[in-house]
Amino acid sequence: MTSEWTDGTRAVRAGSPGHAAGDPFLPGPVFAGTYHLPGEPAGPYQYGRYANPTWTALEDAVGALEGAAGTVTFASGMAAVSAVLLGLTTPGDVVVLPGDGYPATRTVGEHLAARGVTVRLAPTAGDEIEQALIGARFVWLETPSNPGLDVCDIERIATLAHEQGALVAVDNTLATPLGQLPLALGADLSVASGTKALTGHSDVLLGYVACAGAELAARVRSWRSLTGAVPGPMEAWLAHRSLSTLQLRVDRQAANALAIAEALLGRDDVADVRHPALKGDPAYDVATRRMRRFGCVVSFTLADADTARRFLGALELVAEATSFGGVHSMAERRARWAGNDVPEGFVRFSAGCEDTGDLITDILRALDAASSG
Repeated sequence: MTSEWTDGTRAVRAGSPGHAAGDPFLPGPVFAGTYHLPGEPAGPYQYGRYANPTWTALEDAVGALEGAAGTVTFASGMAAVSAVLLGLTTPGDVVVLPGDGYPATRTVGEHLAARGVTVRLAPTAGDEIEQALIGARFVWLETPSNPGLDVCDIERIATLAHEQGALVAVDNTLATPLGQLPLALGADLSVASGTKALTGHSDVLLGYVACAGAELAARVRSWRSLTGAVPGPMEAWLAHRSLSTLQLRVDRQAANALAIAEALLGRDDVADVRHPALKGDPAYDVATRRMRRFGCVVSFTLADADTARRFLGALELVAEATSFGGVHSMAERRARWAGNDVPEGFVRFSAGCEDTGDLITDILRALDAASSG
């Protein structure tokens, strides 16, 4: 695609074929474990664990949105995370991870430590990461962080990390490539769970790694082939199909999230309301300088676990589920999962695409019910 097209057009057209007469807008999924391969191995499709035309189309599309030299899709977001952290580090390396990010990423860090990698944890926001970068070989950022919604300046940290000779990866799940472009800000890898907003319909498990360089993409792709962490062709096709509505969905979700956050600010029974686009939020200044869209997630804290449970039980439009980024609004008491250093009444709320007024009505009514006991 030409560089003049803007986000909505790019999302609709990314990775699509040309306009040949009789061709579908998006070819169907290719189900193939083996390919015809006479003579010596040649061509892009040799065996089903190495490549698939449906993956290729999706990787081209995501790569176009991320501005990547090469993109590799995976069976899940954690498969992508593991491929990067386990496949690109070696014993003796120093790796910096966010201490307040997705807990499963820190669990991978425990496996790194068992292999002789030194793991340092630093919070997403603030300057503590600068000390942690000294001598580092790999830096993992998650911005906005999940579930706390802190942000960091990718460009500044990437510059400092590269001065140490470190690779920089950014978990771009919450922002999506329409919210921020980590590679354009200096990161070497942009990693995401496509299960969330990228596909947006809560019906696909998928992950990807977008790389600033082709050699780096080849290393990640080699790890995928060795471990077999490949996506199914149907999942890849569903993900590609969903990209055409990405801008429509993330714009509506972000608008809903901000409206919900603003409505919650006026409640005496709600504390610590967070959303990166909320004026006065600790993340606001950095987020508005580095991000173009601010995500669908709002976090806030209720009095205690029982109040949070009553609130979630009183919601009518909102599903209680452990994910975010879908067209259906969902929420959960995040402390019910191990590894989240949050208060017992902490709620992670993912705004969907329902009408804004209906969502706010449902939320406020549920808060009233929860507060009255």
